Amino acid sequence: MYDGWLAAPTGIGSHASHLERHRERFRRARRRPVSRTNPQGPEVWTVRVAILAGGLGTRLQEETVVRPKPMVEIGGKPILWHIMNLYAAEGFEEFVVALGYRGEAIKDYFLNFYAVNNDLTVDLGSGQTTVHLGRQPKGTVHLVDTGAQTMTGGRIKRLGPWLGTGTFLATYGDGVGDVPIRKVLDFHRAHGKLATVTAVRPPTRFGGLESKDGLVTRFQEKPHGGEGWVNGGFFVFEPQVLDYIDGDDVPLERAPLERLTRDGQLMMYEHDGFWQPMDTLREKVLLEELWASGRAPWKTWS
Repeated sequence: MYDGWLAAPTGIGSHASHLERHRERFRRARRRPVSRTNPQGPEVWTVRVAILAGGLGTRLQEETVVRPKPMVEIGGKPILWHIMNLYAAEGFEEFVVALGYRGEAIKDYFLNFYAVNNDLTVDLGSGQTTVHLGRQPKGTVHLVDTGAQTMTGGRIKRLGPWLGTGTFLATYGDGVGDVPIRKVLDFHRAHGKLATVTAVRPPTRFGGLESKDGLVTRFQEKPHGGEGWVNGGFFVFEPQVLDYIDGDDVPLERAPLERLTRDGQLMMYEHDGFWQPMDTLREKVLLEELWASGRAPWKTWS
């Protein structure tokens, strides 16, 4: 990705050879990167990031009639790009994206990522295309069809075979924040429970959380009125969390998180910083204005 998720500049390569390298990445989709050195620590490479990107986005129909919400642009880039840069900035560069509604648009974006984000030379006589690779991203993106009508919990469940056997991260494909993801992971590993949710303080139409000494004692999705901590996404899960999800029709925010709460297995990381979802046109405009100002709080990459 640009700015944050970039390797060093390279030379010039053919579009065909570049696509073949891209396809080879998908053929190696289930392998873990183990040979690179990561300044954040070698264990970061073993933690994959699940992104829920399959919802209908009905409250943002001005945009989502023609594309999935994660592809709605902020500053000329899909919000999905922004979210992935948040993780990549802290060394998490292997993503498993749960596709659903108009998932082909997300596949097209990544299949054409090199060509769209670099300079091109097109021979009009032969049709041959050369991609001038000034910017080449690192990382791997697994694009997994999880069904058009599957709920959030069901999508996470379906991603299970792609997430490995260890701790994994998860978040929604429509919200950004200056969340210190590595600190959230460290917090999760220190408390030893099965799940961690990042708690924020925005409007109360998101899942309400109550806690005692960091342990979640009550989880209620979309409470009516009141103030306090709410579900901001940016989860950390152990694989056993998948056992709390019964099928495709299960929202993550209902039975799974409620049962984890009753079992004393859900902790919350309190984030007092910036967090903003993109559920409505007004919220999209707000994010656009923040990005255009050059002071977007969620831009944690350089």
